[in-house]
Amino acid sequence: MRLALIADIHGNLPAFERVLTDLERDEIDHIVCLGDVAVGPQPVETIERLRAVGCPTVMGNWDACMLGAEPRVDGELAEMLVDACTWSAAQLQPGQLDYIRTFVDTLELHVDDVTSVLAFHGSPRSYDEGIFATTPDDDVEQMLSGHDAAVYVCGHTHFQMFRRFAEAAIVNVGSVGQPFRRQREGVMHISPWAEYCVVTTDEGSLSVDLRRTPVDVALFTQTMLASGMPHADWWADHWAPEVPTG
Repeated sequence: MRLALIADIHGNLPAFERVLTDLERDEIDHIVCLGDVAVGPQPVETIERLRAVGCPTVMGNWDACMLGAEPRVDGELAEMLVDACTWSAAQLQPGQLDYIRTFVDTLELHVDDVTSVLAFHGSPRSYDEGIFATTPDDDVEQMLSGHDAAVYVCGHTHFQMFRRFAEAAIVNVGSVGQPFRRQREGVMHISPWAEYCVVTTDEGSLSVDLRRTPVDVALFTQTMLASGMPHADWWADHWAPEVPTG
């Protein structure tokens, strides 16, 4: 069994198409999306492409905000993120918003007789929580309380991660559309690739493959600047290569 996990597409259709091309080549059995699909420069196109894929999808925090949930953001990015969400939601037709309403809070999968996978966006109890490599074990235990899976898979933070927790593995699959590079002066810069994950089981063995594949950054930023999305110039600047200092 080969299970592909994608998350945080954020309206980046070129990156999404690149990942789907990779997965088609690899003959993946199932795809699961972990949310935050359409807030970005191509919300309509990205929603329709995901619908065509036909995979189950978990509700992300920005998916919920497109449906009217109160965003839980603060700091420098708050206003820009809310503006992007408001604009993206306004591009969608009622049927496309109804499609987002079909997204689920968590999804449990049994990929073979011994391996269970629990999929969610941030944590099983909230799409606004993030599990990082540095999150204390006690906090993680509270987030996962009441659940028992061999593999926990999530997105939300835009950072890939593999972490052991007791006898389980916690995997952050990264971001298809906005993979964060590192924080500089309070703002995350964005890496020139798309991230995803493939979980493979075979006769009781388990492998987790965190992947990244290059994307055409110039094409995407050109699309963003032409989209009409608020603050597009500001977002595009964060795709630019970092200039070494010192």
